Order: sequence, then C-alpha cells, then structure tokens
Amino acid sequence: MSSCDHPQPQQPTRRRALAVLVMGAALLAGACQVRPLYGTIGGVGGSTPAVTTELAAIDIDTVETASSEDLDRVGQVLRNELIFGFRRGREAGEQRYRLRILIDRPLNEVGVERLADVPSAYTVTVNATYVLSEIGTGRTVTTGRAFGSASFDFSSQRFANLRAERDAEDRAAKTVAGDIQTRLAGFFASRG
Repeated sequence: MSSCDHPQPQQPTRRRALAVLVMGAALLAGACQVRPLYGTIGGVGGSTPAVTTELAAIDIDTVETASSEDLDRVGQVLRNELIFGFRRGREAGEQRYRLRILIDRPLNEVGVERLADVPSAYTVTVNATYVLSEIGTGRTVTTGRAFGSASFDFSSQRFANLRAERDAEDRAAKTVAGDIQTRLAGFFASRG
C-alpha cells in the first residue's frame, strides 16, 4: 500500500464551525475600535469637537533653527505646509493652541564617484522638535520629534546643484509637516 492509499483523517465539522465562529467574533471585536480620525466623535453633532476643528485652532510660530545655517526658507516651507494642512485654506478661527518648532538640516554625502573622489549624491534631512501648548495657560499639551529625508544627485553644473538641493529640502520639509500633522491629529483623536 502506498502513502497515497492511506485514508486521510477528516477534521470534524464541529471544529471548523467553532473556528469560523471564533474568527468572526475576533473580526467584529476588532471593528468596534475603528473611529474616523478627522470626523466627530459621538455621531453627527457629537459632544467632542472634530480633530479638524482642533487642528485649525493651532497658531504656528515662526520656525526656529538650531544652527547658524540659513534655514529660514526651509522653516517657511514647513510652516506653510502646516498652515494649509491644519486649516485647508479656510480662514483661521479662534486660536487656542501655539505650536513651536525647532529644526536643523544636516547634509550628508551618500555616494562618491569612482576614481574622482567627489560626491555624486547627497541626502538632506530635516529634523524637527515641536511643542504644542495652550495659549491661555501656557501649559504644554504635547511634544514630539519628526524628521524627513530626501536625496539629490550632484552634477558638474552649479545652478543645477543648488536647485536640486532646494527641491530636496522642500520635499523633506513637506514630509516633516505631514508627520507632525498626523501626530497632532492622533493626539487630539485620542483625547476625545
């Protein structure tokens, strides 16, 4: 008798039904925890304000720089992205929170041309530390750190290098802005 001729034991249908029932209960229990991030909690006209309302109530200070480098432009890109992300083009209402941000921007060589010993690519990283506080009391509500990186190729053309570095700085700043917005939205949603 070959191994194919041995009868295979059948799993009882009772066990299968129990497994399906347990999996269904786990899916239902997991679905109970899902809430919309940017919606109101408690249904239409719920008692907890929407995360979008809380984000729109944030006043963003001028972004400070940690080093002597000229980072005003990168800080302004970051600030503008946050303003648009928080308000979505709407007029600012009553400001209840103040967001202070400190950034630095290291530039690292990531590639070197063979036999020439000159960099062929760089990575720009924007590191940000932020503090959210209440305007009325000055009490710190939350703090955090965010970073974003972008790379660019280095060529023999000076203007192309300057433009590529600026574009990489903008991309990294936009990544940081998105990260800070998501972290603050999560914070406000968890307070709800």
